[in-house]
Amino acid sequence: MKSLRKEILGKKYEMMEDGGLYLPAAKVTVGGVFQHWINDDKEGIQFDPNIVVNEGLDHILDATLSNGTQNSTWYVGIFGNNYTPAAADTADGGGTPANSFWASGQADEVTTQYTEGARPTWTDAGVTSQAVSNTASPAVFTFGTADNVYGAGLVSTNTKAGTTGILMAASKFAAVRAMLISDVLNVTYSFTIADV
Repeated sequence: MKSLRKEILGKKYEMMEDGGLYLPAAKVTVGGVFQHWINDDKEGIQFDPNIVVNEGLDHILDATLSNGTQNSTWYVGIFGNNYTPAAADTADGGGTPANSFWASGQADEVTTQYTEGARPTWTDAGVTSQAVSNTASPAVFTFGTADNVYGAGLVSTNTKAGTTGILMAASKFAAVRAMLISDVLNVTYSFTIADV
C-alpha cells in the first residue's frame, strides 16, 4: 500500500482519457464519474468523467494508509464558469482564496441561484465491489434563478462559496446545463479503485 502513496506522490502515474489515474507499477486504476439530470428526466441523464485532484488523492492516502484524519462527510458543489478542472486545483487555492477552485476567477461556484442553504450532502450507500456512490440519494439543487451550470465537484465543506476543506474530485460537463427557474438539478458521483 505504501507503494501506491509513493507512486502518486512521485507522479508515477498516467492520466487516462476519462480523467482517472493509472498506476502502472501497481496495476491499479482510480477514477470516478459524475451523473446528472434535470427534474425527473432520467432519459436526459448525462455521464461525465471526473478528475480526482491531487489534494483528493493525498487525502485518500493519508486517511487510509498514513494514519491521517478521515473526513466523514462530503458535499457536492456546482460551478458556472466554462472551466476545465486540473490536478493542481484545491478547495482553498493553496491558502489564497482567490485561487480556490470555487472562486470566480476559476470555476466560479453557483451559490445564490439555487435555494438550498448549503452545498447538498453526498450521501453514499457504502462500498461495494471497490466502488462507492450516492446514486441512491442524489444531491439536489433547486433553482430559484435561471443560470448555466458547467460542472460539479466533491468537497469536504458544505458552505456555499466556502474556500476551505478538501477538494476530492471535479468534472466539467460535456454539455452546459441551462437551468430555468424551478428546475431541479440532480447530481451523483461514483468513485472506483480497481486492480487491472
